[in-house]
Amino acid sequence: MSTIVVLGAGVSGLTCALQLAKQKGNAVTVVAKHMPGDYDAEYTSPWAGANVLPMSLEGDSRWERRTWPELRRLAAEVPEAGLHFQTARVLRREQEVAAGFKAALSDGLFQPDPWYSALMDDFRELPAAELPAGMHSGCEFRSVCINTAIYLPWLVGQCARRGVHFRRGALQHVSEAAALSHTGKRADMVVNASGLLACRLGGVMDTAVYPARGQIVVVRNEAGSVMPTTSGCDDGDDEVVYVMQRALGGGTILGGTYMRGNWDPNPDPNIALRIMRRAVAMHPELTGGRGVEALDIVRHGVGLRPGREGGVRIETEVVDGTWVVHNYGHAGWGYQGSYGCAERVVELVGEIAAKTKRPSKL
Repeated sequence: MSTIVVLGAGVSGLTCALQLAKQKGNAVTVVAKHMPGDYDAEYTSPWAGANVLPMSLEGDSRWERRTWPELRRLAAEVPEAGLHFQTARVLRREQEVAAGFKAALSDGLFQPDPWYSALMDDFRELPAAELPAGMHSGCEFRSVCINTAIYLPWLVGQCARRGVHFRRGALQHVSEAAALSHTGKRADMVVNASGLLACRLGGVMDTAVYPARGQIVVVRNEAGSVMPTTSGCDDGDDEVVYVMQRALGGGTILGGTYMRGNWDPNPDPNIALRIMRRAVAMHPELTGGRGVEALDIVRHGVGLRPGREGGVRIETEVVDGTWVVHNYGHAGWGYQGSYGCAERVVELVGEIAAKTKRPSKL
């Protein structure tokens, strides 16, 4: 098969490495500046909630459609992976409906009659009697929440079982990765899952990539089995509202922000206060109606989502003689599109291998 180096150890890189390692004969090495266990604003995966809230429009829904069955299976059959089932509650505010959904995270999630109604289990539109004040409409469906602190190491373990090797490295150019295979041979190809760093990685330097700053608060308070989110808030178009409780004691995530082009890695205390006030107002079960003062804070955090104008980049090119398969630019849906995108990467790797295979001499 092929000798492959995967550049990046976030959820996209790890899922690609796992799926490639499942193909018999591939020798896979993961090379990354950050590994699971690190907490850095540019290493987005540990900061994610993470849950499944379909964000794509129907025409670009392959990645999420293909990922959901695997995440659902893991939640049902593999408890040690750190996923559990939750009920997603998606609320469409009157303001955003009237404005045509122009808020930061609108995408396809808040559209009326969404395409994912046929994908997600137990989907239902909420009757008017169940809508909070100020909401135009809403829906609920069965989803999952992922404890990223458990899931990322679990992915590492699954990769290791299949012979994947891991190396730390801060590369200046994407083609450097080809020399870092654990086999000692030059890699046949590199999978570029470098996320936000794609904007300054030599040989890529993608000017369409931008940070989308996400600030969160992690609390010990339990949110129950419901993950509510709204289509916007009164605090500005770059602030959003969501609550999700992680599996296996991972705490509850309160969010958040979606600040395009903002590289600031430091939590803003004023934003944190707004996040907590919004969460308690939307989901009073957090504190039993006792307000923000009853929140038991674990930590504040900032992650920089790897956004990209034009959407995710999954394609091949030759850079300085090295075949590169790109897989970056997932913005806020990296987890819920991870298996679908990795599936496409495996397809592209296979196409390259078939194209470059030398004919045998008879």
